[in-house]
Amino acid sequence: MSDLFDAVVDLPLSIESTDRTRRDRDTSSGFVRTTTTFHLSGAGHTGRGEDVAYDTEDHDALADAPAFDFAGEYTFASFSAHLDDVDLFPTKSPERETARHYRRWAVESAALDLALRQNDLSLAEAVDRDPAPLRFVVSTRLGDPPTPDRLDAILDAYPDTEFKLDPTAEWTAEVVEAVAATDAVRILDLKGLYEGTQVDTEPDPDLYGRLLDAFPEAVIEDPGLTSETRPLFDGEEGRVSWDYPITGVESVEARPFEPEWLNIKPSRFGTVESLFETIEWAEARGVSLYGGGQFELGVGRDHIQLLASLFYPDGPNDVAPAGYNDPDVQSGLPRSPLDAPENSSGLSWE
Repeated sequence: MSDLFDAVVDLPLSIESTDRTRRDRDTSSGFVRTTTTFHLSGAGHTGRGEDVAYDTEDHDALADAPAFDFAGEYTFASFSAHLDDVDLFPTKSPERETARHYRRWAVESAALDLALRQNDLSLAEAVDRDPAPLRFVVSTRLGDPPTPDRLDAILDAYPDTEFKLDPTAEWTAEVVEAVAATDAVRILDLKGLYEGTQVDTEPDPDLYGRLLDAFPEAVIEDPGLTSETRPLFDGEEGRVSWDYPITGVESVEARPFEPEWLNIKPSRFGTVESLFETIEWAEARGVSLYGGGQFELGVGRDHIQLLASLFYPDGPNDVAPAGYNDPDVQSGLPRSPLDAPENSSGLSWE
């Protein structure tokens, strides 16, 4: 068991009732995002966690399901163990197996939020870490056909913005040159490991080569390593980061070489214990971490920002405020870095 998890494992937790709310919102990536927030209440407090499953069908099915009966007296660890035997998809199986971790994280993070509040603690106090100002990057796509127009619009409004971009085979040499000229790209997410999603991207040695040359300082996330693409990364392994397959320490150790970068998306881990173990594994080995987002619409964004502020505040964190995901560039958005949160109780940002 990790020291971080030890800090919360014995927190008493009393649950009296549960509730759920749903959110829907248009995004800059051209789809309607749906999430469901779990509310766990007891002893005059409420803890919240957000289910970020990508398939709207999973949220539709949950809307028709009866409330989960979590009522009882627990420690945080015993509640987590209790969830091992709870079917969180009671009306149908999820569209994708990854959604099981997303929903488990929603319930566990709600329970941790509640346990901390009931014990008059913030996460910062519990794990003995000080919140720090939070650097963030903006994740966006370049449209179809891709152009640098959206980057230019964001940079016009917020000149110091840094970006995490998802290159595709449609990126022409001219697009690559124009994007590189901004000198604002910190992460290129190749999405070469995704399977069965709308963003699956086949490994492309020509594209990979152009990107490695044009963005010599950028972190390269989730390359698909094939007999054609693997040689491109000889000597470049220190720039490679992993995201999609990372669900815990075992998944990190299964990578083709020990990473120097990891994208930490809490919902991918499912449990608080797995998340904390992986953070400690990385810290012990000097692995650079940065937070990842999943188009959270509610409290989940506070949670990923808080975790980043406590554990990897200086990384190129893909946890920008929600307004950066809107189809149109908004005025008056917070700039990076965000001021350090107060985190006065639970998993709250303020």
